[in-house]
Amino acid sequence: MSYLQWSDDLSTGIAVIDSQHKRIIHYINQLEDARALNEPDLVYEVLIHLTDYTLSHFAFEESLMEDADYVGAEVHAKTHDSFREKIKSYTERHKAGEDVAEELSKLLNVWLIEHIANDDNSYAPAVLN
Repeated sequence: MSYLQWSDDLSTGIAVIDSQHKRIIHYINQLEDARALNEPDLVYEVLIHLTDYTLSHFAFEESLMEDADYVGAEVHAKTHDSFREKIKSYTERHKAGEDVAEELSKLLNVWLIEHIANDDNSYAPAVLN
């Protein structure tokens, strides 16, 4: 199993945001450990951390966009809402006994590349100004 590493390609140039984004990589790696060990309790732990992450990080990011008068803030926030709902759904399915680890891993990997590398980098210039 190979772990993901932070890459400067993912950097927004906003230190606090990049630090928070590194947590997603940590959760992906933690989830891979849980899958390798076949440990549903560890999967649940990742889901709990992701729930907390989506609440705190997204709120912080959205406040930065609002303060910067970023024109795409509303669309970006809707993307966050969709991700929160997905994490909520995975948590409910996990609690019902379903093995969601593989699907969750795919979601997090796509989120890391698509959202962080593309969407988040679109608001970074406005926030940095």
